[in-house]
Amino acid sequence: MSLVSNLSLSGSDRLAALRLAATVVLSFAIIAIVIGWSIAPQLFTSHSPVVGVPADKLLGPSLAHWFGTDHLGRDVYARVVFGTASSVSSALVAVVIGVVAGGLIGLVAGFLGGWVDIVFARLVDVLLSIPKFLLAVIVVTAIGFETINAAIATGVSAVAFFARVTRSEVIKTRQSTFVEASFLSGGSRWYILLRHVLPNASRSVLPLAVLQFGESILVIASLAFLGYGDPPPASDWGLLISIGKDYLKWPWLVYAPAFVTIATVLSVNRISRWLRKTD
Repeated sequence: MSLVSNLSLSGSDRLAALRLAATVVLSFAIIAIVIGWSIAPQLFTSHSPVVGVPADKLLGPSLAHWFGTDHLGRDVYARVVFGTASSVSSALVAVVIGVVAGGLIGLVAGFLGGWVDIVFARLVDVLLSIPKFLLAVIVVTAIGFETINAAIATGVSAVAFFARVTRSEVIKTRQSTFVEASFLSGGSRWYILLRHVLPNASRSVLPLAVLQFGESILVIASLAFLGYGDPPPASDWGLLISIGKDYLKWPWLVYAPAFVTIATVLSVNRISRWLRKTD
């Protein structure tokens, strides 16, 4: 009886693991499609994202137009696909800025300590006291209304989070026994920093970077929705939602880009959770 129960328990555990793996696989599949859209959009649609057919305006979703058409007769699916490159590349730029600037601040502050740590810690506290989206709006207003500027603004708003996480990981690693042993063995500060501290601290930064990638997509889409990105005929996801909200009788103009945005962000978040649980 116990053998049967153990077998059924192990079978249910396998099913649970299979369901978990399926969500991760599905998330990677969605991200792979999004990356394909951003790299070679012409392989996924034959319609133009800019030129439309006036006679086909405001058509509902069909086999000819998967996401319907807009008020100018342009294929919404084509506009979503061609707008992916701008949305993904902008989010990637934001993540790189946050990781490099924030990681460098946290690495230096956590490793050197003393007055350097105090100065950088107060700087991070100031950045954290400002709401992230408000800081992004302030930065993009100062440097100009373009998608690349929105990406820079989003990256600046994420610097404090990467700095705090990196600093905490560096301090924890610096106090480890193997680091003290390396220092007593004659290892220089630069050797210990690059050989021991940086690799161990980066383990927590990677899931945060993936998570920040999804959040950057949302922030950049929100900025584009408010008009802080590239103007039409650009087809950033946030701009498509902003244009579609003026045509409430044709909801697919909003639902299509919103669904793609939500699916992408949820997939990125799922991958980030999987990375946190993976050694």
